Amino acid sequence: MSFNFFDIFWVFLALSSLQPIWQRRQIEYRRVQTLRAFEQQRNGRVILLIHRQESLSLLGIPLSRYITIEDSEQILRAIRLTPPDVPIDLILHTPGGLVLATEQIARALIRHPSKVTVFVPHYAMSGGTMLALAADEIIMDANAVLGPVDPQLGNFPAASILKVVEDKPIAEVDDQTLIMADLSRKAIAQVQRFVRTLLKDNIPQQKIAEENIEPIVEALTTGRVTHDYPITVEEATELGLPITVGLPRSIYNLMELYPQPQGGRPSVQYIPMPYGDRRPILPTPKGRPLEEPDQRT
Repeated sequence: MSFNFFDIFWVFLALSSLQPIWQRRQIEYRRVQTLRAFEQQRNGRVILLIHRQESLSLLGIPLSRYITIEDSEQILRAIRLTPPDVPIDLILHTPGGLVLATEQIARALIRHPSKVTVFVPHYAMSGGTMLALAADEIIMDANAVLGPVDPQLGNFPAASILKVVEDKPIAEVDDQTLIMADLSRKAIAQVQRFVRTLLKDNIPQQKIAEENIEPIVEALTTGRVTHDYPITVEEATELGLPITVGLPRSIYNLMELYPQPQGGRPSVQYIPMPYGDRRPILPTPKGRPLEEPDQRT
C-alpha cells in the first residue's frame, strides 16, 4: 500500500483535529485524580468553585465568569450528597456573582453539621467572601485576598447612593435617586442581617468571638472602602475572621489544571523551577536602609 501527499495530509488533518479532544480528556482525568487524592488526604468532600475569564472560540471576546444559579444548583447537589459526618472543603477562586446563588450556597454550608473549610489560593471577592464567611476555617495563601460584601445597585454602591441623599437637600434630589436610596437602605440591611447570620454560626462550634461580629459586619457591608478593595490576610485576621495562612501543595497543583485561556503571546513567562538555596544575592541598598514592613498576624 502506497501513500501519496494528499493521503498524508488528510491523516495529519485528522490527527490535528483529535489532538485538542485528547488533551482535554487528559486534563480532565488529571483533575479528577488530583481531586480524589486531595479528598483522601483530607478525608472529606472537596468542591471547586473556580471562575476564569473565558474566550469565545470564534470571536475571541473575553467573557468573565461569576457565581450563577447553575453553580448554586451543582454545589447544593454536592452538599446534599455529602453525609452529615463528612467535612466539606471548598476551593474558591471567584470575583463574586449573583446574590441569590451566593446566599443559597452559604446557607447550605452553615447547615452542614461537620466542619466546612474554605481555601483561597488567590482571591475570593464579594460573593466569594460571603461564601468564605460561611466556613468554620478560611485557609489562604499569604498573598491571597478577600473583599467587601457591600451591596451594589447597578453600577453604583448602595452606600454612595445614600450619601448623595444625605449630602443634598431633599428638594434637589430627583425621584429616581430617592427610589434608589430607599432600595439601598433595604439592600444594606438585608446583607447585614445575612452576614450576621453567617458569623453567628456555631455548628460544629462557634467560629467568631461574639465581640467581633458587629465590627466585622460594619467593616464589610457599609461601603467604607470601594467594592474591589483587597482585604489581606493580615487585615482579615485583625478583624477576627478564622484565618489560617498556608495552603497545601495539592491546591496549587489543582489551580494549574484550570489555566487561564491564552490568546496570542503570554503576558507572563518564567522558568518553572524553584531556586531553593541557589537564589541570586540581592544587592545591598544604598543610602538609608528600608524599613521592614509591619508583620501582623
